Amino acid sequence: MELTETDKIIQERINRVVPTLNERQVRIYLSAEAQSIGWGGISKIHRLSGVNRQTIAAGIKETKQETASTLEDGRIRHKGGGRKNEIDKSPQLLQDIMEIVSPHIMGDPENPLIWCSKSIRKIKGALHSRGYKISHETIRKCLQRLGFSLQSNKKTKEGGDHPDRDAQFEHINAVAKEFLSSGDPVISVDCKKKELIGEYKNAGREWTPVHHPVEVNVYDFVDKTNGKAAPYGVYDISNNRGWVAVGISSDTAAFAVSTIGSWWEGEGQRLYPSSKRIYINADGGGSNGSRNKLWKEELQHFSNQYNLEVQVSHFPPGTSKWNKIEHRIFSQISHNWRAKPLTSLLVILSLIEATTTTTGLVVKAVLDEKQYQTGIVVTKEQIEKLNIEINELHGKWNYTIRPNLE
Repeated sequence: MELTETDKIIQERINRVVPTLNERQVRIYLSAEAQSIGWGGISKIHRLSGVNRQTIAAGIKETKQETASTLEDGRIRHKGGGRKNEIDKSPQLLQDIMEIVSPHIMGDPENPLIWCSKSIRKIKGALHSRGYKISHETIRKCLQRLGFSLQSNKKTKEGGDHPDRDAQFEHINAVAKEFLSSGDPVISVDCKKKELIGEYKNAGREWTPVHHPVEVNVYDFVDKTNGKAAPYGVYDISNNRGWVAVGISSDTAAFAVSTIGSWWEGEGQRLYPSSKRIYINADGGGSNGSRNKLWKEELQHFSNQYNLEVQVSHFPPGTSKWNKIEHRIFSQISHNWRAKPLTSLLVILSLIEATTTTTGLVVKAVLDEKQYQTGIVVTKEQIEKLNIEINELHGKWNYTIRPNLE
């Protein structure tokens, strides 16, 4: 609601006066402002000052009853006065909130910044079912104390909400915990957007001598000599390590699974020598999409070659930006090569490997010079030969591929 000129004057006066007052003086002053307005004064002063309506009403009652004269010297409220902190009244509250939201945590619980898909309204409903009578504001303060932050939805929505969205996140969380507790690998995979190779402008800014910026091409026409680079990544959640294969061909399912295979040969077998299974978290579309038949066919070859049980879960529509590899590796790579023209494959590989974080991220970059064919059709007979088990919970998103004995 747009403020009137009178409202602006009152708000300016409040902003000047309130910072100089103690708690009791604020109550008295704001109650006086509210009474001077008359009907609706409490609501207006609440809107202009941000102070709770009950506080302003208490100030009015206080002046009418002249309770100030009964207070001890130097006190601004009666001894023991004021609402008790909800957390002090309910020591179990923080733990209950964490139990409610923990299956919906998108990031690492040990990371200071945690993404949460639960709304305060839903958390409040869950708390009410446990017997709590609690306000939205108290829940917000509890979430902040637990290390959560409110994340913008800018450029993360890729489709409509799916009714199984929460259930899928709970499933991914439960399976990942079980794999990690048994010492088996959990990896997050995806393909970063293709990058032009050559003297092209790269987003971001970097410190350079004044009036001497790095000069690049005016137009981003693809140089057929250099082409594009397609980085496909594997993020090992347990070890905070990344593996990125930079391809010069098409982003196909064969390229995606080939990268997972090169990671397993280059690092996976060494880090998980006794593991007989692997858990893959992937987006729902693209080369590793849930409906991509070639993806499943290539995973069967991978399973056969390395004698591994491959369990796969896809993120629901509209949630691909919560795939860990997006904010653990790809965003860090983009930050590391900001404002640097990607003039060659060597430069790209070097910048990827130089990507680090304060949490100890290590990234290995390899070049994949294979030419991957597009448009491959997987026949019905090939699909029938897959040794695949569909999960009861949304089988298109969750399935297990085991080595084929044939």
